[in-house]
Amino acid sequence: MSTITDIQDEIVAEFEILGDDRESTIFYIMELGGNLKPYPEDFRKDEYIIKGCQSTVWLLAEEKEGKVHYLADSNTDITKGLISLLIRVLNQRSPKEILEADLNFIPRIGMGNILGSQRSNGLVAMMNQMKRYALAFQTKQKA
Repeated sequence: MSTITDIQDEIVAEFEILGDDRESTIFYIMELGGNLKPYPEDFRKDEYIIKGCQSTVWLLAEEKEGKVHYLADSNTDITKGLISLLIRVLNQRSPKEILEADLNFIPRIGMGNILGSQRSNGLVAMMNQMKRYALAFQTKQKA
């Protein structure tokens, strides 16, 4: 399995191909959302909604064999694409790896220039929720 750094470098290389074309970049992010695994209908409840996102984003995390597995969905294509990028980097990692991850691909691909402040805040909320799940699983492992 590739490292978190390797996956982030792959993402940066993909976005570099798009150059400074904002429209193509947004379209590509939206396209990435199509890579998400289907989200179970039973978990489309308020308790799985990430607070702080302008769009509705559901996030489910499970721990299997010491690794965190994420499933997510959103009611908007661009947000779906953003969460798919985070899942691509953090899925099937140990809680420790997730908590220590420096998600440097976000500034490296110029995400701050692509997204408005509301969506940027939502992206931070998504990252924080994924790390909160990892912290909960790490705490549970130590208990």
